[in-house]
Amino acid sequence: MATRVNRAIELLDQDQPVYYMGPHTGHVLTREQGREDAHTWADYINVGMEHGSFDMTGLSEYLAGLVEGGPTNSGHRAPTVIVEAPVNGIDEDYIRFNAWQFRQILGRGAHGILLCQIETAGAARAFVESCRYPNNLLGTDPSFASPLDRLRGATRGEPGGADGRPLLGLGTRGRGSEATAMAIWGVSQDQYMATCDPWPLNPDGELLLGVKLESPEGIAKCDEILAVPGLGFAELGPGDLSLALGYKTISRNPYPPEMQEARERVFAACRKNGIAFLEGAMNTGVVPGMIDEGVRVFSGHSEENAKAGRAHSKRAMPV
Repeated sequence: MATRVNRAIELLDQDQPVYYMGPHTGHVLTREQGREDAHTWADYINVGMEHGSFDMTGLSEYLAGLVEGGPTNSGHRAPTVIVEAPVNGIDEDYIRFNAWQFRQILGRGAHGILLCQIETAGAARAFVESCRYPNNLLGTDPSFASPLDRLRGATRGEPGGADGRPLLGLGTRGRGSEATAMAIWGVSQDQYMATCDPWPLNPDGELLLGVKLESPEGIAKCDEILAVPGLGFAELGPGDLSLALGYKTISRNPYPPEMQEARERVFAACRKNGIAFLEGAMNTGVVPGMIDEGVRVFSGHSEENAKAGRAHSKRAMPV
C-alpha cells in the first residue's frame, strides 16, 4: 500500500494536506508510548525539543516502539516523526556551531526536522547542508572544486546561483549513524544514504525539513529564506511573533493587521517556491476554506479537524 518511507511526504506529493499531533514540550518518549502511537490518527508526530528535553535515548526508544507497534493502517513501517530542534536559526554561524543537533536527531531515525526562529537565508542553507550527505548533489553549485582537487588543497568554494535562486554547498553530515537510522526506516544502508535527502529538492528524498518564521527579522527576509533549496514546509509562528510585536496573548487568525501582512508574505513565498504552508485551524468549519486557499500542513492536534479536511480533499490513503 505504501510507496514511500515518509507518509507525510507521500501525501504532500499527492497534494493532500497533512495533520500532525504532538506537543512543543513534555512528549513522552518511551518504547511503550511509541507502540501506543503507532496507529495515530495524525499524519506525522511532532516531537518538541526546542522547549522540551533534548532526549536522544528517549527518541531512540520511542521510534523503536513505533516500529514495533506498526505497520500503520496506511501500510507504512511507522508514522512520520519530525523533531523541533533546540537551536534557533538566527544566522549561518549559529547553525554550523550547532549542527551536531541535526546529526543526533537524524541518527536516531527521525524523518524530518523543524528549525525554529529562522532569520536568514544563510541559516536556512546551513541547515539543509547539515542534514545532507555530501554524495547527494542535487541543488549544489556545480562550480565547486572536485574532491580530488580538494585533496590537493583547493577550497570548497561558496555556493552561488546565476539565475538568482541560491544553490547549496556540499552536505556536511558524515557516516556513522546510518546503521541505527536505517533500522527504523526499514531500508538498506545504501537506500538510507541515498534517500535521507530533502524532498522535494530530491524527488526520491524521504527527509522533510521545515522552518518557522516567527520574528520580525525572519518575516522581513522570508522571500530569500524560502528560496533556499531543500525546504519542504514553512510556517508563520504566531506565538513568538505576537510576543515580539508587543501582544501579551497569542494572536490567532484572523490576525491583527501587521500579523496578517506577515502571514500573507510567508504564504506567498511558500507558493512561489513550492513549499507547503503550515497553519493552525481553530475549528472544523474553517478547514475546507484553508485547504482551498492552499494550506497543506495543519497544526492544532485535532482529530476532528483532520476528519473534516480529509473528507473535503477526498483523501484515499487509510488512517
